[in-house]
Amino acid sequence: MTVCIKSLIQNMNLVIGCTIGCSYCYARNNVRRFHMIDDFEKPEYFPRKLRLMEKKRPQNFLLTGMSDFSLWEPEWREEIFSKMSQNSQHQYLFLTKRPEMIQFSTALDNAWFGVTVTASKEKERIQALREHIQGGHYHVTFEPMFDNIGDVDLSGVEWVVIGTETGRRKNKSVSRPEWVWNLTDQAKALGIPVFMKEDLLPVMGEDQMIQELPPAFIRVLEEQNAWKK
Repeated sequence: MTVCIKSLIQNMNLVIGCTIGCSYCYARNNVRRFHMIDDFEKPEYFPRKLRLMEKKRPQNFLLTGMSDFSLWEPEWREEIFSKMSQNSQHQYLFLTKRPEMIQFSTALDNAWFGVTVTASKEKERIQALREHIQGGHYHVTFEPMFDNIGDVDLSGVEWVVIGTETGRRKNKSVSRPEWVWNLTDQAKALGIPVFMKEDLLPVMGEDQMIQELPPAFIRVLEEQNAWKK
């Protein structure tokens, strides 16, 4: 049975806003629709949300659902990672499209740093992630895909997420099954878990869907279930 990734990983939007300007950006549309901030191109930090980390029940948290990690101010990162160090019961995920703009390191083992790759010309982002962020774990999200990504260097990567473009944008790109299998096969050859997002269900079909998580995320979900008993 296909599951929604949002049921496994919770959004904690500590920063809202982004200057990159992707045409397919769902976050910008949601911010405008719900008037979250005045100007999406001026990222804002909401430190009061840090209290969400104090939950004793373990969670898998995505901290960049409405922002890009490369655009976080250094003082924001310092405060956020300090709070993370005090709440090691959770796993924390970050995503960026501009890893070359970051110089960052951490000793935390529950931090997961990822890049978004949407086309074959963006594959160098994976190497830039390895070069510019030290510590934690690496993951890659291929979503949306505008062409066949081709061969990729997944050295050191511990999770691969694959999706397709959502929303109602004119001429939106729909991932092709062969593009998905190309990436899946490369990841599986290295023993990397692959998660096909629920939006791929019409593309792949229920029988072809693969939804795997890293062991650390699975442990969190198991601990959540233990809390329910």
